[in-house]
Amino acid sequence: MNAVGEPAPAPPPADAEVELTIVMPCLNEARTLETCIRKAQGFLQKSGIRGEVVVGDNGSTDGSQEIARRCGARVVDVPVRGYGAALYGATLAARGTYVIMGDSDDSYDFSDLAAFVEKLRAGYDLVMGNRFRGGIKPGAMPWKNKHIGNPAITAVGRLFFRCPSKDFLCGLRGYSADAFRRMGLVTAGMEYAAEMVIKATLLHMRIAEVPTTLSPDGRGRAPHLRPWRDGWRYLRFMGLYSPKWLFFYPGILLMLAGGVGLAALLPGPLRLGGVTLDVNTLLYAAAAVLVGFQGVSFAVLAKGFAVTQGLVPSGGLVKRTVGTVRTEFGIFAGLGLFLAGLAGSFVALAGWGAVSFGDLDTSRSLRVVIPSVLGLVLGGQTLLASFFLDVMRLHLRSRPTATGSGV
Repeated sequence: MNAVGEPAPAPPPADAEVELTIVMPCLNEARTLETCIRKAQGFLQKSGIRGEVVVGDNGSTDGSQEIARRCGARVVDVPVRGYGAALYGATLAARGTYVIMGDSDDSYDFSDLAAFVEKLRAGYDLVMGNRFRGGIKPGAMPWKNKHIGNPAITAVGRLFFRCPSKDFLCGLRGYSADAFRRMGLVTAGMEYAAEMVIKATLLHMRIAEVPTTLSPDGRGRAPHLRPWRDGWRYLRFMGLYSPKWLFFYPGILLMLAGGVGLAALLPGPLRLGGVTLDVNTLLYAAAAVLVGFQGVSFAVLAKGFAVTQGLVPSGGLVKRTVGTVRTEFGIFAGLGLFLAGLAGSFVALAGWGAVSFGDLDTSRSLRVVIPSVLGLVLGGQTLLASFFLDVMRLHLRSRPTATGSGV
């Protein structure tokens, strides 16, 4: 019997085929959990779907587990803390062909899931809810989340990954069990929501979107979500998934701008109207080349790391660099830059010796010293990056990863 004396629906027999599993993460949700479970069970009964409700519990201390079991839901104890860990553990235990996930704070209506099931049955791998199309009730979402955080993160996701979703972080979504296995999700925190959409996009899965309504949660306490902290974690995570936007493209632009500055200022001072650009500007141009090279290198290394850790499928940038650029090429290129810088340093030393190691004309001497130092530093960085790429290449060969397109 449940808390109001109604019998809990009997779960499907263990050997019965289950079409739909509704999963909910839980951490001290005693106030709203029963309402969510009852709504989900009511939907299953009303629609005639053979299904089940699974609660991924993150160590509740308010009796949430007992409430879930009394209501006829299966409880999966997930010792690893985190929104993503709770959902992942619950989904692993799901018996359904399809899974619909949603928060257990009564902000989503589990009695209205027909549109999700319809899209899943039509063959879509991931079905996202859209709260901006379905409606956000007064008090359901803070102003900064509604007008700044969610639109900004969604815009970044659509730009970086060309994700079709227009509500990137909606917590009510459905997916097939097969798609879940292919995604290979690994994050344990709030990034889980973003990881799911990104991987589904990179793996060319079929993604649909349906309107859903967001209501004020009924917990009567502060939510687990921390907007600024979690918003930063989302953006940081998306940067790891798409380093080309944060590091590769800006790095290329910096290198080009610095290279133009070097070419223009190495012959001598440059006069633009009433302004004269000399060795000070030359130093900043060299710094731009150096920082730009670091950005490009970091983009390649970050992508390689993400692939070796199973965060993303191996894509274009990794295949063109980690998979094809030989260590020897990087070593020779690095040595060439280093030797060029060393040669320039000897030329500068010889010029200093020509004046008996006394005072120098800095405008002339720095035009040799600055590019020489730049060559030494770029050569050293190229050598180190080449060796590190080779380490990751060995890792990539020893650990199979999913394939797909990406950075």
